[in-house]
Amino acid sequence: MNFEAYPFEKLNTLLEDIEPNADYAPLSLTIGEPQFDTPSFILDALRTKASLLNKYPKTSGGKVLRDAMLKYNQERFDLSLAQAEIIPTFGTREVLFNFPQFLLDDIENPVMVFPNPFYQIYEGASKASHAEVHYLNLNVSNHFQPEIDEEVLSRANLVILNSPNNPTSTVIPMEALQRWVKLALKYDFVLLNDECYIDLYLDTPLPSLLNASRAVGNEDFHNILVINSISKRSCAPGLRSGFIAGDAKILKSYMVYRTYIGCASPLPLQEASAVAWADQTHVAVFRDKYRANFEVAKEILGVAIPEATFYIWLKVEDEIGFTKRLYQSYNLKILPGSFLGREGEGQGYVRLALVYEVHKTKEALERIKMALENNQ
Repeated sequence: MNFEAYPFEKLNTLLEDIEPNADYAPLSLTIGEPQFDTPSFILDALRTKASLLNKYPKTSGGKVLRDAMLKYNQERFDLSLAQAEIIPTFGTREVLFNFPQFLLDDIENPVMVFPNPFYQIYEGASKASHAEVHYLNLNVSNHFQPEIDEEVLSRANLVILNSPNNPTSTVIPMEALQRWVKLALKYDFVLLNDECYIDLYLDTPLPSLLNASRAVGNEDFHNILVINSISKRSCAPGLRSGFIAGDAKILKSYMVYRTYIGCASPLPLQEASAVAWADQTHVAVFRDKYRANFEVAKEILGVAIPEATFYIWLKVEDEIGFTKRLYQSYNLKILPGSFLGREGEGQGYVRLALVYEVHKTKEALERIKMALENNQ
């Protein structure tokens, strides 16, 4: 299979012959990996349950983890999900790659639709599924909201949304989510929302696509799925804990498929993940940190504070040249937007991941401001 190099590989290639300015300590705003300490109660659960390594984990997940995920959905979204409507997963990246292959395997000439720019695993899944791809281009002309082309959707088999969005930080409003659900029912395609950043809202809690499904009367989530992850909300990416939830009929078959791919989470990780999913208070601490970072970004760069995520989608004149100059002159790595898009989307933007404590974030943003002002 001819997979595109990952954005971070492209960045390493771009910068490999550049000597960074040693007057500055190295900093990186490239990877969406929270740099805060994982809460101690999660670590304690992992330590106390380490002896469970002598047992094989179930692909379907243990009761303690499943119950914690159901509790999370009840408390966070007021969603009373049945056991058949959720599957614990080994993070969400593996789901985003293998679920399209499962879903599209028996379909001749399958069609996938997803945002552009995008999280690159969507593209990898489309290639592995031999699917025709149509992009939902996100740009300033449509306020970075996915535009609907019903002619394309009439042929689609799988549509992936990503709200809150990586890299643009935009959020699809509830009314628009409801319209997407209606379209999934009208044209009989599977609609999946990647909700990994949904708990990183800055002000008002955001609804799930499952809430939108219920709101339009699709009570059993026919054709509707969401995925979510503990990585961002709990600063615990190493636990690799996620879930896929929604249409029980689809999930029943997908569960059989998953028994063959060997991605069951080890039991100590399940136990630690369970206490994190079941607790909502610690997430507010991280939201406060990201809110402080965005306030600093507004002060230093004059950017608007988004509704969610920890990303800034910053407009620049030449994203490749700016990335190189910033590294060479200020020893700071950022990600060119064109590495995250296709067909010209993402050009003229860079993505900044504000994942540090506020003092380090401020230092990085001040370097960016100097680079913008000095054009060097």
